Amino acid sequence: MSDEERFDGMLFTLAQQHPGGIVEVLDTLFSFLARKTDFYTGGGKGQAFNIITEKFKKYEHVALEKYEREKAERDEADRIRREKLKKKKEEEDAAAAAAAGTKPGAKIVEVNDEEADRILANEAAKKAQKVEEKKETEEPKKDDKEDEEDEKDKNKLKPNNGNGADLDKYRWVQTLAEIDISVPVTGGRVKGKECFVEIQKRHLKIKIRNEVIIDEALEHEVKVEECSWTLDDGKVLLVHLEKINQMEWWSRIVPSDPEINTRKVNPENSKLSDLDGETRSLVEKMMYDQRQKEMGLPTSDEQKKQDMLKNFMKAHPEMDFSKCKFN
Repeated sequence: MSDEERFDGMLFTLAQQHPGGIVEVLDTLFSFLARKTDFYTGGGKGQAFNIITEKFKKYEHVALEKYEREKAERDEADRIRREKLKKKKEEEDAAAAAAAGTKPGAKIVEVNDEEADRILANEAAKKAQKVEEKKETEEPKKDDKEDEEDEKDKNKLKPNNGNGADLDKYRWVQTLAEIDISVPVTGGRVKGKECFVEIQKRHLKIKIRNEVIIDEALEHEVKVEECSWTLDDGKVLLVHLEKINQMEWWSRIVPSDPEINTRKVNPENSKLSDLDGETRSLVEKMMYDQRQKEMGLPTSDEQKKQDMLKNFMKAHPEMDFSKCKFN
């Protein structure tokens, strides 16, 4: 501890006993000097004022230097933070562009109606041809696979409009990130103390009065610290679960529940805007790739490879690629 800091503890204690702040502290200090010392009279007329002014200017300079230094550090930290945010935004835009099959910063070129009709007609013809070719080569295998999957899913429930299920004792809905369970109360309104909810990473217990609604292992893991429950007007118990794996749909809450057919889940009901940038970009890419496959078109990764190959061939016209086979 430096010499100038050795009285800090005493001064902090003094300051804490003055609710009026620094004005009261200074009033006490100058009152002490006037009452108990010859500070004002011992050095001649005006000497006390000169001493105070000299020390004020000295430490004003110290305080201003400290303020400017800390302000510069804060500004630099803000600049670094803004650069990181800008970089993250650029990465998200690039990922979104890749998922949409476009290039980052691509410009929109205006065309007239005749050119637009011609472009759309050509694209439709190409897509139709590729779809027909794909059907001819893969349709038998695809049908076999779909028959097998349909057989496996035939006894499963169709998801409700919230991608969950309406069961006897409760209703649940889900997005890719979270699950909400609604338990209607029977036998009149209840109070919070009559409800018991225990949420663990892989276990859920819900009890209202003496009726146990759920007391089983969860189908998948949840983030306990992000989960919660509340009572709505004493009539409905609401339980919110936050998924750990935000890239999968749950087929049920607990093993004793009937399963829903997750193949019939409607992704449009999920709030992609609620997901973090990285997860949202990945989900959008998956959805885009699935649509591309259904139309017999290349996925975003395949399109990237094709673009890289075209650029390489364009950059090396002296090379002969006629006998090369590309998968």
